[in-house]
Amino acid sequence: MLMLSCKPSTVVRILVVDDHELTRLTLQLAFSVQENIQVIGLASNGQEAVEMVKRHQPDVIVLDLQMPVMDGWSASGHIKAISPETQIIAYSSVEDSKLLEKKAMSNLDAFCKKDVPTRELIDLVKQLGQRECDRSVA
Repeated sequence: MLMLSCKPSTVVRILVVDDHELTRLTLQLAFSVQENIQVIGLASNGQEAVEMVKRHQPDVIVLDLQMPVMDGWSASGHIKAISPETQIIAYSSVEDSKLLEKKAMSNLDAFCKKDVPTRELIDLVKQLGQRECDRSVA
């Protein structure tokens, strides 16, 4: 079990970005019942995500890579320029063999395939939120 060393009242603020409404709403529901996680926004494309980061400064973003208007790869660069401490999880069903190469050259902090159990994604969000917490405490 993942233990957080921050004060129990510390809340990981997350932004969910996916072009599929059902995915956004399902993730919002899954995160909203977790202790110490608050969904501060939902976005349907990378451009909306960038605007929401400017306004809300989330700790962690669950970011789909393939979206209209602005994809997750492009959005991650804009987001890191605005908010370098924000942790970004690439959340994708992409099975591309070049994905890891692209990830290594990108602004992503973690990768999570969409077919993993929800608990694994929640644990990853908490883990990355802990990194953000550790930086803000230091």
